[in-house]
Amino acid sequence: MEGPTPVSALIHAATMVTAGVFLIIRCSPIFEYAPRVLCVIAVWGGITALISGTIGAVQNDIKKIIAYSTCSQLGYMVLSCGLSFYNVSFFHLFNHAFFKALLFLSAGSIIHLMSNEQDIRKMGGLGVLSPFVYVNVILGSLALVGFPFLSGFYSKDLIIEISNTKY
Repeated sequence: MEGPTPVSALIHAATMVTAGVFLIIRCSPIFEYAPRVLCVIAVWGGITALISGTIGAVQNDIKKIIAYSTCSQLGYMVLSCGLSFYNVSFFHLFNHAFFKALLFLSAGSIIHLMSNEQDIRKMGGLGVLSPFVYVNVILGSLALVGFPFLSGFYSKDLIIEISNTKY
């Protein structure tokens, strides 16, 4: 189901899709008594991050790319919860809300600039058309991939470091 870009920004960044991760965080005292369940949660989080990232890499619709990226980030958060690092997961959830909202709102501006075109193969010259949107997309993308000294770097680095040292 697709909606207007501002609605997508709200749904994918802060509320609906992150509710499951927030529920896992809130139920963490219960999960700590079930180590096998935590193992299953960690495995499914890792699988989700891998598959969603792979699917998002081959999409052509700008909003679908950002949406699959959200699913991949949720996989990172669930992986962190499965490793019993709920505070790191919440930190990434909080960071993710900001840079994903920035990306969705910038995507809405791009779609509007391109006369309602969502196919990235038909886009180009954004830096000339709207330098402000261009800079926002670059900053949001760099935070999303974990570029050093941006918020996404610290939260993603913590998750990767924890997953390498936990087991």
